[in-house]
Amino acid sequence: MHRFSFLSLCVVGLVVVLFSGETRTAEAVTCDLSELSPCLAAITSSKPPSSTCCSKLTEQKPCFCQYLRNPTMKQFVDTPKAKRIATTCSVEYPQC
Repeated sequence: MHRFSFLSLCVVGLVVVLFSGETRTAEAVTCDLSELSPCLAAITSSKPPSSTCCSKLTEQKPCFCQYLRNPTMKQFVDTPKAKRIATTCSVEYPQC
């Protein structure tokens, strides 16, 4: 009985968290910085971003502010090269 109550409480908590956040688009985006790994060559060299990089950048656009608020991730996404890549891919760099 105690296990059932704890599980029920966890489920209710999860539902509250899911529905209390920002409004989501119809397609859910998994915010995962590793999704931008196709952009690594453009970040570490003077190569232009690949079409795969631009696609991933577009997919991850809803996550940019989350990345910028995280000090660990910010060091990778708040750089002149990252901004250049976003511009090259026609992805607006956010102002959070």
